[in-house]
Amino acid sequence: MVDFRSCVPDLSEASAAKLSQLKPLYEEWNAAINVISRKDMDAFDERHVLHSLAIARAMRFAAKSRVLDVGTGGGFPGIPLAIVFPEVEFILCDSIGKKMKVVRAVVDALKLENVTVFHGRAEDAPGSFDFVVSRAVTRMSRFIPWVEHKISPNSRNPWPNGILALKGGDLREELLEVAQSTERIPISQWFKEPFFQTKEVVYVKLQ
Repeated sequence: MVDFRSCVPDLSEASAAKLSQLKPLYEEWNAAINVISRKDMDAFDERHVLHSLAIARAMRFAAKSRVLDVGTGGGFPGIPLAIVFPEVEFILCDSIGKKMKVVRAVVDALKLENVTVFHGRAEDAPGSFDFVVSRAVTRMSRFIPWVEHKISPNSRNPWPNGILALKGGDLREELLEVAQSTERIPISQWFKEPFFQTKEVVYVKLQ
């Protein structure tokens, strides 16, 4: 089991307890609706929860920020981030209904009052956002046009508003396709497990 309090600075006991509840909740739901591959369930805390929390290491969201998780799937990275940042509003968006059913159930079970589940396309999500987060949804040159008009013009966080995406592998060619300013942040500087050696948080400035 991952010790989340040693991985995320200033993590409260209450948040750490909720992060530890995620695996049994997803094991129960995965038996009925397969939202996470069987092999990934064995390394769930590392490959899903801790991976999501790399964004929390890259950016400590300010209170009252609004964050849109596009293509959240089973709720990642949005649900772990919402647990860590209870004063931040998260909208979890996906077009696949069966996955949204699981996300709603997990949000309800953990009483995450700062999460809204939106079944639909990112373009149709209500309001504007400080940041968009995602995990391996599509190439950045395709992703940016989906979300750039959703970004608020007013920044309240340490970095200007934009995208924080979890990516892996050789990203040089993909990021050369992007006109916007980007920054690559290696996750291995925080988490030493072999899984994270090729994983990065990619920041795209959209303001």
